[in-house]
Amino acid sequence: MPSRRALISLAGAALLALVAAPSSAQPENDSAALSAAIKAPTRTVANVARDPYRHPAETLSFFGVRPNHTVVEIWPGGGWYTEILAPYLASGGGKLILAAPAWGRSGIDKLKAANPALYGSLPVADFPVFDGKAAEIPAGTADAVLTFRNVHNWRMGYRRDDKADYSPQAFAQIYAMLKPGGVLGIEDHRLPESADAERERKSGYIKVSTVRRLAEAAGFQFAGASEVNANPRDTADWPNGVWTLPPSFALKDQDRAKYAAIGESDRMTLKFVKPATASSPPPQAERGR
Repeated sequence: MPSRRALISLAGAALLALVAAPSSAQPENDSAALSAAIKAPTRTVANVARDPYRHPAETLSFFGVRPNHTVVEIWPGGGWYTEILAPYLASGGGKLILAAPAWGRSGIDKLKAANPALYGSLPVADFPVFDGKAAEIPAGTADAVLTFRNVHNWRMGYRRDDKADYSPQAFAQIYAMLKPGGVLGIEDHRLPESADAERERKSGYIKVSTVRRLAEAAGFQFAGASEVNANPRDTADWPNGVWTLPPSFALKDQDRAKYAAIGESDRMTLKFVKPATASSPPPQAERGR
């Protein structure tokens, strides 16, 4: 029979594990507000149809996004998550900031034009910033920064003439904009760890280890992973990379039924935290040109 000292030690260890474990639980009123935002009639019908693949309630709950938070959505694209985040944050007095380069704002512009009452006042900031320009999102102001299916683009040097990897700069700038204790939530197409790392440069997939390395080099602490967006049918070795699968269907009608049956990509869902004791970001990596 274990000694009293051993029992106390075991109880203490269990308590520490409970405290350290990342929690995805939300207050009941937050869950209700999130559910209402997901069911909002303002969402695009085509976007709603993708809910079974994207699991917005589970994903945002895992990241711990609250309706009173200041949230930065990095590279929102066509606004799939914006359509949910905007009413959700509006319900609790929160704030949504959209961050994208000038050439990546067509989706934002369409949303603002289609529903000025809901999206018109959302601030838009440049991201990432280079060439010595000042960051447009003040340091230490965001409760959460979210980015969906974008880290692979930075790794690929997307829209850069020299195709240089600018992911270190992106992570450093995200770290700066977060409050101490703030959360970085990442969803991206997952490349198997056994695959050639060079495939990150052209396939649209990226390794979990690469994302963790980039985040931790910027100063973040890993807080947990969720398999809510996993898809074991995706082998990540398609002829046109991740864009072979829906919703892109890069091969058009060639084997379309096959790829539709596989579904959307296998995706990592990772949560990082800026240390609560952080007073300033670590020295930023050398900027790209």
